[in-house]
Amino acid sequence: MAGPLAGIRVIDLTTVISGPVCTMLLADQGADVIKIEPPGGDIARRTAGDGEFTALFVSSNRGKRSVALDLKRPEAIEALRKLITTADVLVQNFRPGTMERLGLDEPAMRTLNPRLVYLSISGVGETGPYVKKRVYDPIIQSLSGLADVQADQSTGRPQMIRTIVADKTTGVFGAQAICAALVARARTGEGQHIRLSMLDTMVAFIWPEAMTQYTVVGKEGGGVNPTARPDLIFKTLDGYITVGSVSDEEWRGLCGVLGHPEWIDDPRFKAPSGRSANAAERLRLVGEVLATGHSRDWLDRLDAADVPCAPVLRRGEVMNDAQVINNGLIETLEQPTFGTVRQPRPAARFSATPARIAGPAPRIGEHTDAILAEAGYLAEDIGALKASRAARAAKQAE
Repeated sequence: MAGPLAGIRVIDLTTVISGPVCTMLLADQGADVIKIEPPGGDIARRTAGDGEFTALFVSSNRGKRSVALDLKRPEAIEALRKLITTADVLVQNFRPGTMERLGLDEPAMRTLNPRLVYLSISGVGETGPYVKKRVYDPIIQSLSGLADVQADQSTGRPQMIRTIVADKTTGVFGAQAICAALVARARTGEGQHIRLSMLDTMVAFIWPEAMTQYTVVGKEGGGVNPTARPDLIFKTLDGYITVGSVSDEEWRGLCGVLGHPEWIDDPRFKAPSGRSANAAERLRLVGEVLATGHSRDWLDRLDAADVPCAPVLRRGEVMNDAQVINNGLIETLEQPTFGTVRQPRPAARFSATPARIAGPAPRIGEHTDAILAEAGYLAEDIGALKASRAARAAKQAE
């Protein structure tokens, strides 16, 4: 059975990560995603090695079809315009002003296709003092306050999260926004322009708990800084575990397991507000006790007391975890010329229109001929585009 977005066609003009993750989520949910890339391919194909595929590219472009067009050539622009007339969604993450120079800006495309949902992803927005900056994920982690959230507790030095969280979160926000715009179009018959910046995304993302000291106007900086406490990673005799206790019941259970029932009525920890205000001391005491035992023993006892806990898995352990296996979370598929690859299945499970990994990532221009033919090009016209190098088709796999 087809996914919930079956019948939706997406023109994907994005590169690297934020846009490709956005459109990959749509492909997983059944959309026909046509990746438009230059004849040399998306730069993410070449982040490690000299082939057409990298793990990064495969993991953000699975299930798409590729058309290779040189958008510096007018005949390639014309081919893209024809494809856009057949589309429901266009996603682009060029630097501001690029689409205008190409004649592919939203007002022009609105004239061409009034029902088009047009998503523009940018680093910091379309105007303002930073608009000309070249922006990657670390820039946004720095500007959004996320690096400050991760600051070293002893030195105060800001630190990055060691994954491209701003890029990927923007992709998720973008996919959600597109689906919302498609719902609106179903009601009104008209498309619209969505503008989404990585900076806007990450400020919104960290706000609920990381910006509590700045939420109430006139009371900035007061109260307990929610980020000024140790994390919830505790060393044991043979590894690391995480333990959390939010409710009074969980705190009582934790104190019992640790053999310190006196902490239950300790004035510092008796109420949730006190446990929050004295979090650093509380977690230090908990850590000292956990360091005296083995992970499995602590986890069994904590589970028995219904206290939230888990082992801290190394990345190589995640795919073999019993719950991950139970959930059928990791799938394998054949990526031609690259090998067998692991991928996480789509996270959202639909009861009536299941999402699925639609297939491997495409080769550069793997679907150029087929998609241009769908747009009405005759074989000789497609041949002329390739001969002039305005378009490229993948070589036949050996």
